[in-house]
Amino acid sequence: MKIKTYLSNKYLRSTLFILLGLLLGWFIFHKPPTDKNVSGWKVSETQNTIWTCAMHPQIRMNHPGKCPICGMDLIPLKQEIAPVDSDAIVMTEEAAKLAEVQTSIVTSQNPVKRVRLYGKIEADERLIQTQPAHVAGRIEKLLVNFTGEKVQKGQVIAQIYSPGLLIAQQELLEAVKMKNERPDIYEVARDKLFQMKFTESQILSIERSGTIRPVFELEATVSGIVIAKMVNVGDYVSLGTPMYQIADLSKVWVVFDAYESDLPWIRVGDRILFTARSQPGKEYTGIVSFIDPVIDPQKRTARIRVEIQNEANNLKPEMFVSGILMARLSGGKSLVIPQSAVLWTGKRSIVYVRIPDTKEPTFKMREIVLGPSMEDSYVVLDGLREGEEVVTNGTFIVDAAAQLAGKPSMMNSEKRKNTVLHDHSGMKM
Repeated sequence: MKIKTYLSNKYLRSTLFILLGLLLGWFIFHKPPTDKNVSGWKVSETQNTIWTCAMHPQIRMNHPGKCPICGMDLIPLKQEIAPVDSDAIVMTEEAAKLAEVQTSIVTSQNPVKRVRLYGKIEADERLIQTQPAHVAGRIEKLLVNFTGEKVQKGQVIAQIYSPGLLIAQQELLEAVKMKNERPDIYEVARDKLFQMKFTESQILSIERSGTIRPVFELEATVSGIVIAKMVNVGDYVSLGTPMYQIADLSKVWVVFDAYESDLPWIRVGDRILFTARSQPGKEYTGIVSFIDPVIDPQKRTARIRVEIQNEANNLKPEMFVSGILMARLSGGKSLVIPQSAVLWTGKRSIVYVRIPDTKEPTFKMREIVLGPSMEDSYVVLDGLREGEEVVTNGTFIVDAAAQLAGKPSMMNSEKRKNTVLHDHSGMKM
């Protein structure tokens, strides 16, 4: 009856239930205080625990705290995860995610490069000829007066007054009189005029008329475009003096400048597609016929020559052109990696290779030998095997971690001794 009376008391009943709940909770959840929770990480407080930073795994401290580099809370180092190689750098999954570390597989393929080239149109040097004076004398008249003028073979382009020509014609007329008695003298007189580029019909005309021509008419020996005029009316010229340069532009050269790094990709016989600025939308195709064996010391380029027919004269010397050559390396398949995977020091080219079958992301520096470069990748000649994984994003962060951890890295080709950081904040300076 007394118990029922107590339970009927609302206040006493509530107090009793609270005390029973507390007592039950103490028995269930109470454990000896052997563990300590720091920054969400629950670990045993042993003297052998090493604390590290998820973002900077090179940091090692013998007590919990903040990372001296980024200020993040330190986490306990998982001692059971030791690198399989003493030169390897181990990152936590969290650190690899924060650094956005990505890898690519080394593949074997037929390297193809899209080589872009720039150049200009030039006259074919083999089709440029000099028009000389065939007699010595004074220029009386020029019938071709400017560069760019078109001439045809046999066209009269200049008139020259020549005392020597007058004498040669007079000798011919005298030789005609004794043609039957001294045919040898007659032939010598004719040959002299032939050497002055007189034609058979012109010589016969002099013989029949018996008159001397005081002015020599210079005829063009080739057809083409005048690209240089070297004389003026009134000039005195000698036998063989250059008067004009005439170029046949029915075939022209397209000369491109190729950088040294592109030369391994270009071979004689390769096809180039190119366009001229003056003819947008019109595409030409040519074949590489010659690669200059000498590099221009100023531009550091080599001249790549393409020959092309130009019957319509649409391509004019000095026109600018741009071309594309789809090039393949000779020798079959090669190992290829992205350019972002390579750290280049000038003397060494290195990559970070992911070590397979490890619990945490583990990388090791590898020195490699690079071949020709493509638009966004390199050919690898030595140092890697097909199927290996190389870091292609976050490479600098992995390298920085290796440097701070004393591992071989871009700036340190040899391993340095790793040290554990200690807290000296209490020291007085």
